[in-house]
Amino acid sequence: MLRETKRWRGVTAISLLTAMGGLLANRPLLLLVATVGIVYLVYPRVTGTPDGTLELDRRLSTDTPGHNEVVDVTVTLRNTGSSLLPDVRIVDGVPETLTVTAGTPRHSATLLPGRETTFTYSITAKRGAHPFTPATVILNDIAGAREVETNVASETELRCDAEVSEMPLRQQTTQLYGRVLTADGGSGVEFHQTREYRPGDSIHQIDWNRHARTGKLSTIEFRQERAGRVVVLVDAREQSYRRATEDDPHAVAYARYAAEQLFESLLASRDQVGLAVVGREFAWLSPGAGNDHRIRGKTLLATSNNLAPRPPERDAFDDAQFTELRTQLTASTQVVVLSPLVDDDIVSEVKRLDAHGHRVTVLSPCVTGGDTLGGEVAHIERVQRIRQLRAGEIPVIDWNPDRPLEAALEDIGRWRL
Repeated sequence: MLRETKRWRGVTAISLLTAMGGLLANRPLLLLVATVGIVYLVYPRVTGTPDGTLELDRRLSTDTPGHNEVVDVTVTLRNTGSSLLPDVRIVDGVPETLTVTAGTPRHSATLLPGRETTFTYSITAKRGAHPFTPATVILNDIAGAREVETNVASETELRCDAEVSEMPLRQQTTQLYGRVLTADGGSGVEFHQTREYRPGDSIHQIDWNRHARTGKLSTIEFRQERAGRVVVLVDAREQSYRRATEDDPHAVAYARYAAEQLFESLLASRDQVGLAVVGREFAWLSPGAGNDHRIRGKTLLATSNNLAPRPPERDAFDDAQFTELRTQLTASTQVVVLSPLVDDDIVSEVKRLDAHGHRVTVLSPCVTGGDTLGGEVAHIERVQRIRQLRAGEIPVIDWNPDRPLEAALEDIGRWRL
């Protein structure tokens, strides 16, 4: 994008006034001064528009940082064109969910053809996946009268945390083979009951110890394992873009990260898993399995406008999105809700889903509290909402993002699934 900086606008006016005064007063010296100003005015027109071919290389000091670990970012900008770039200014595309703690992502340099410039700054890693955006580069001509703004991309993503090995599910299943134990007898790994032998029963299920004692044949049944049908729901409404502090990611960023981890974990456990997002608009992916389904889910989480780094300028959420969600859910589908629980509306919706027969589990990143009175009040209200849901036998995982997600999921064992 080409812009006139208008840096020499004042010189134009002064030169014209000086020239006019020189003519009227017959003062050659004033005409000479005016000539110098006109030269400055004409010079940018003959120097041409700055044009350069650029490459950006961005490197992180570690690819797998821990939570709150400082990561050094080294950026190299290279002039791969044949023109001199006398004034290059760059602003790196730091993820909006992360904070610069040392140095600066801004830099300026003069680049000869084939030369490069390098600068370094530091950021603090936070739990989740944080993609960098393209760097903004401004090229000024030698006179400073024209500038060209462009974006130079280098795909970089900072990921912080290990993958989740398993998401515990409640006993609401499909007829497909999976890993959720049911109350029905059949093939599986956990003992269910012993019954009288029937012709056709597998010899591997015969209780030979009892046969040795009594001479009678009996069959051992195990609890059947069936696949869960699960929808991971991300609460991305405007009010969910709350931060614990200015330096921390907001709850939607944490929820997006958790959704990615749970989606992968559930697919790996042979469950049928889908995605839903409420916020700017309703986004939906029906439960499924397989590699193609995995790609569709990852694409939705990576590109959905609902999960943008910044909150919407106005709250576009409509209660009809929750209605649409309920119409998409089948009777055997359970729901994992990812929400900071900062208002009563989401609590009401969780209860409504539970009343419709869906087993609901809530994973809630804690982004309330702090040193302010308002933060403390919000924290107390959130605690009351958690207690209210648990009193209705709805499991709630209170996740402090300073802890690994895997450790937080272990807390669900305290609640009856």
